[in-house]
Amino acid sequence: MLYDRNAQQPGYGAVAKSLHWLIVALLVVQFAIAWTMPDFGRGAKPEGLIGLHLSFGTLILLVVIIRLAWRLTHPVPLLSDNVPPWQHRAAQALHFLLYAILIALPVMGWANANARDWDVSLFGVIHLPRIVAAHSGLGMALGDVHSNFAIILLVIVGLHVVAALYHHFMLRDRILLRMLPERR
Repeated sequence: MLYDRNAQQPGYGAVAKSLHWLIVALLVVQFAIAWTMPDFGRGAKPEGLIGLHLSFGTLILLVVIIRLAWRLTHPVPLLSDNVPPWQHRAAQALHFLLYAILIALPVMGWANANARDWDVSLFGVIHLPRIVAAHSGLGMALGDVHSNFAIILLVIVGLHVVAALYHHFMLRDRILLRMLPERR
């Protein structure tokens, strides 16, 4: 990702912060829905919690793509000079993994829904095209991969949170504060 050595701003801008925290909120809702919705049996229909799960997955994909486009076109504030190079590389790798999984997860769910012959939409307003055929073996297999990647996402988010808290409470630097809303 782009880092701007001449950035005047010590933290992220309001748009980047808003998109970050919107994704966090959407993921909390999505995981709550996922844990409470029924298992997908043969006769399952994309109604109720399953339909909400598909819509929130679509919304997450849309917001993540917007966030990634914003990040690629707006410089990211540099880490402080006292951050060792290995931590800088680890942060870059973790962010790359977060974006990759946040895009892959909804796409796998979308493919699995299409393989079940379900339509995927954003709350019934914007309908997504089919990316795999009904009864596609690949689409069905991606359902299991989707579930496993959700667990991997939780682990990576946990690492992200632990790293931010480590910087804030142990190193006492401004890494965490760069993404928090401004205090007035």
